Amino acid sequence: MNIKSIEAGGANIAVVSSGEVLIEDVQSALDFMATVHYEAGTDRIVINKSLLSESFFDLKTRLAGDILQKFTNYHVKIAIVGDFSMYSSKSLRDFIYECNNGTDFFFLPTERQAIEKLSMLK
Repeated sequence: MNIKSIEAGGANIAVVSSGEVLIEDVQSALDFMATVHYEAGTDRIVINKSLLSESFFDLKTRLAGDILQKFTNYHVKIAIVGDFSMYSSKSLRDFIYECNNGTDFFFLPTERQAIEKLSMLK
């Protein structure tokens, strides 16, 4: 896992990259949050969707909801970057739409947009 800290809009944002899936279940999400907080000292994170298990995007598994609930509990804001058009599930599209209209989780096409979004949050 590679963590790069970026200062944007007065906020410290961690941009995390890796060649492998880092978040496969709730425990790995908790470990991920703790590692990023310890190494980067921030509660704002940008990751590529490739760092998430594909089961995250299957809402029937409840994995997305369980993981995002942990991020909420620990006051961590996250932007997931990638092309989500490949998913045909209406419920997933609705989920992404709702997240993007909230204040904690975002699904965005580019890292630059993710950094901008997280830097504007209170």
